[in-house]
Amino acid sequence: MQPARESRYDPDPMARRKPAADAPRLLSGGNPQIPKGDGEAPVRAYLDAMPGWKRAVGERLDALIAATVPGVRKAVRWNTPFYGVEGRGWFLGFHCLTRYVKVAFLKGADLTPVPPVASKQPDARYLHVGEDGAFDEARFVDWVRQAAALPGEELF
Repeated sequence: MQPARESRYDPDPMARRKPAADAPRLLSGGNPQIPKGDGEAPVRAYLDAMPGWKRAVGERLDALIAATVPGVRKAVRWNTPFYGVEGRGWFLGFHCLTRYVKVAFLKGADLTPVPPVASKQPDARYLHVGEDGAFDEARFVDWVRQAAALPGEELF
């Protein structure tokens, strides 16, 4: 009698790929679905859930923002981490899209030079960071410094 061969038929091929029950669900473009919350913990949960190369981009953005704006206020709303200054409002947020991480400067039209990507919102401007992770960090830090000094948005 021959030994039983392993079947190539897998009745549930997705079973091995399902995330753990406590893992955040990824929305369109790989954006993590994170419950709203204030402080470091929900932003850390968002960063930890960012898929693939986007996680390194998100962690770098977060580190640069925290280093540039001591005591920066953090929160997650609408599956997006936001950054602000206490008593001044929110100045920046970012989220995952399929081909890039979209950084939104909420008052970007007031920055010099203006961030490169226009918005339907007249005040907002965007920076897209692609899979190569390349962006001008010195310019980004300068934009963050400028944005944090402006009156921000009271979104929530």
